[in-house]
Amino acid sequence: MSLKPLALFVNHEGASSRASVTCQYKCGNACSHEVPNASQGEYFRDIARTALSRRGVLRGAGIAVLAVGAGSALAACSDDSANGNVSATDPGGTGGKGGAAPTGTNFDVVAPNTQDAVVIPDGYEQAVVIRWGDPVLPGAPVFDFDNQTGQAQSQQFGFNNDFAGLLPIEGQPDTFLLVVNHEYTSEPFMFSGYDAENPTLEQFQTALAAHGLSVVEVQGESASGKLIPVFGAYNRRITGTTEFLITGPAAGSDFLKTSADPAGTSVLGTFNNCSGGVTPWGTVLSGEENFNPYFANAEMITDPIAAARLKRYGVEGAASERRWERFDKRFDLAQEPNEVNRFGYVVEVNPWDAASAPVKHTALGRFKHEAATVYVTDDGTVVAYSGDDERFDYMYKFVSSRKMMSGNSQASMRHNMTLLDAGTLYVAKFAGNSPDEIDGSGTLPSDGAFDGTGEWIALLRTGEDGKGESLVDGMSAEEVAVFTRQAGDKVGATKMDRPEDFEPNPKTGKVYVALTNNSKRGVDGAASADEANPRNNNKNGQVLELIDDHAGTAFTWNLLLVCGDPQAADTYYGGFDKSSVSPISCPDNLAFDPHGNLWVSTDGNALKSNDGLFSVVLDGPNRGETKQFLSVPKGAETCGPIIGEERIIVCVQHPGELDGADADSPASHWPDGGTNQPRPAVVAVWKPNGRIGA
Repeated sequence: MSLKPLALFVNHEGASSRASVTCQYKCGNACSHEVPNASQGEYFRDIARTALSRRGVLRGAGIAVLAVGAGSALAACSDDSANGNVSATDPGGTGGKGGAAPTGTNFDVVAPNTQDAVVIPDGYEQAVVIRWGDPVLPGAPVFDFDNQTGQAQSQQFGFNNDFAGLLPIEGQPDTFLLVVNHEYTSEPFMFSGYDAENPTLEQFQTALAAHGLSVVEVQGESASGKLIPVFGAYNRRITGTTEFLITGPAAGSDFLKTSADPAGTSVLGTFNNCSGGVTPWGTVLSGEENFNPYFANAEMITDPIAAARLKRYGVEGAASERRWERFDKRFDLAQEPNEVNRFGYVVEVNPWDAASAPVKHTALGRFKHEAATVYVTDDGTVVAYSGDDERFDYMYKFVSSRKMMSGNSQASMRHNMTLLDAGTLYVAKFAGNSPDEIDGSGTLPSDGAFDGTGEWIALLRTGEDGKGESLVDGMSAEEVAVFTRQAGDKVGATKMDRPEDFEPNPKTGKVYVALTNNSKRGVDGAASADEANPRNNNKNGQVLELIDDHAGTAFTWNLLLVCGDPQAADTYYGGFDKSSVSPISCPDNLAFDPHGNLWVSTDGNALKSNDGLFSVVLDGPNRGETKQFLSVPKGAETCGPIIGEERIIVCVQHPGELDGADADSPASHWPDGGTNQPRPAVVAVWKPNGRIGA
């Protein structure tokens, strides 16, 4: 089925539709504050010119996408495009009118809308898998919105689900572990009569327990795509008081020591977990993102070096938004100045051992990790990609020095959970092929593509003994691990438009990056557009495609999508006919279906319709064809997509979170309808008697 042109009712001049109350609790109003990255670095156009001579060398040699070793979920193809032997100016097909819908993308398009519902294609069905407050552990009380307690919440599904991973249980058909993280709490929507200036102890304890992760066994229902939660042996709640181990070069550092943990090797809880990834060895990675607004009294830190470090991470002001410092001194920087340095890492959880301690990997650096996703090369080298979700911040990868062990033995698991503790951390630097043609308008260069080359600059090497070696002049290994943003500043990394989710394509090995938006690009003296970030006042974002030498330091790149109203001149859909695509804005999370198609979920749609989930064709005459599969309720964000042949799973985060609304005046009643309060939830969608997109 080919996509019919859509009637667009969106306003291209609009800004992100994310409510200010969401910004307030999710990221501490990051977009309204001064940009934390005030570094000068090297200007993109200058380095782009010097890179042009290298471009021919890179093209001639070709950047090999390495095959994947046994036990990995990723495998490389053997065709020329998969191996990187493609001109950067013709990255896989020019699109155009296209042909028949590729396998996996044949469905009736969902039109942009503002309904208070999950809207899905005709012929599909849906059901909630689990919602905030549903029981996770045996003995958990029935959810009672008006009588919440921390004790109850610590046994129930947490708030604002973001990432979701689905891990098959061996020997049990259609039975899985569903692992979900819980990014943040929106207290005005959790508690009736909430007083932001005077939260209660019970509200603090409940919100603390609503963070973290949930591990829940789910069983498929015969003849449908439903997933039913059960009380399995692996079920677990990880909360703001769960003990985590700290590994890597910052473990034991003076920067991480507190009165409660004088050794600097363990920390309670994980906060603001955004996206994540399932590793080929069966664990789950989760990124600690906007941790800064949880901490109070930054203005009382008078040491200029310490104050500058806090400012670079957006930690500022007096009282925190949630006032948690009133109940626990670790959130008060005046009393515990190092506690904030214990957040901002990639977390690893072993869902197969409910008694195991989760780990924070400091070898991967500290910043606002959107996620961490893994690619394994043919020799077992593990490469973990991660974006720093802040305007004008950077893209990173970590290359392990250890090799992955195949199999699911306890010895293999113990070894593989150390893979992210030894290796080299890099930051990305881009060069464009047409630097003189980029003026901030989003006009496509004369060569027909936004494209270029790049290099990974080494920041930190961690040895087998866990000790770090700094590769940045003027910084110690511990400083690079804990203040990674400043390390990126020093080496002149390229400032990007909110790099969020990275995902390697399991069919080709190419790596895709969601760059959500950056309304400050080229505004008030901030860095202006470059070829990878080609629009000033970028409200709609873009999706980047990397052909990476995974274990090496070179890559080529192009922009697959420059998002926004297809009728606008500054948008690009991989070369596909823009009259035949769904409008997409603010890409956030990425996923792949079994056929190698990219799927994109959005956050903050600047086109004034609800956020949604979209399929994007990557190769052939339909390259760039973008189709909306579903939309989420008003005020909500689409998170954590899992795309299978039998079902699609999405996390619906903060439904009804609109300015002027709260628990006393709800703007949504999803998912339970009636007069019920809105509740974040996980949803499964399936096609009866058929396959997704068939």
